Parts: sequence; structure tokens; C-alpha cells
Amino acid sequence: MTATDTASTGLAQGWCALSLLHGRIEAHIERALQTGHDLSVREYSLLDVLSRQHDGEGGHLQMKQVAEAVVLSQSATTRLVTRLEDRGLLTRYLCPTDRRGIYTNVSEAGLRLLAAARPTNDTALREALDEAARNPELAPLVAAVTSRASV
Repeated sequence: MTATDTASTGLAQGWCALSLLHGRIEAHIERALQTGHDLSVREYSLLDVLSRQHDGEGGHLQMKQVAEAVVLSQSATTRLVTRLEDRGLLTRYLCPTDRRGIYTNVSEAGLRLLAAARPTNDTALREALDEAARNPELAPLVAAVTSRASV
């Protein structure tokens, strides 16, 4: 085995560990959010991203930016926005300065649900990280994630 093969194998193993950690965390949070609030991880993420917008210059995100923030395609993001709008958690309106632009805001009901779900999300994240930290393969990744949180 050459040095390149060894590096490539190490890189692949690192990627597999990262993917495993992400999958476990997301599945744990998904179960908690679904059980407690009838929200998926993607729905929670979308509400969270949109709740951080503000009025005024540069305060709104284009759908492309929202899609990137929630790691979905633009079409999947549009479908997700529509589902949450149908549940009364989001509202859409035309941009006052550019009638072609459409903004999406979290409704009062969406903000209440987000506020109720945030502790569930945070607790589930902590639980998933604590569980993963007990796995020797995942522990270094958990340490990297948790050390970033204390910065």
C-alpha cells in the first residue's frame, strides 16, 4: 500500500465517521421533534433560518440562500415552504421594492412552535452527542464539534 493509498483510506474512513455521526444526530433529533412537536429536522431548520431574518435592507434571504441554509434543492425548499405555509407556520409576501421577489416570514404560530421546539432540539442534540462520544471512532469528531461550541 502506498502513502497515497493510506491517505485516501484515512480520508474515506474520516468521511464515513463524519457521515455516521451526522446520521445518528439527525435521526435522534428527528424522533424528538416529531414526537414532541410534529416537526421534521428540515422543517425546524427552515423555521429557525427564516426566524433569523430581519426587516430592512439585506434582511431577507432569497430562496436560493434559504435552500443552501437548510441543505435542500430550491424545488424541495419551495415544497417545504408550501407545507409549512399550509400549516399556518409561514407566510409569503411580495417584495415591496421588486414585485418579482417573494419573501417568506415565520408567522406568530411558527414562532411559538419554534420557541417550544428549540429546547427539544437542543436536548436531543446534546443526548446524541453524548451517546456518540462513547464510540471511540466518533469521539474525536464529537470533541471537535463541542469545542467549537465553546469558542
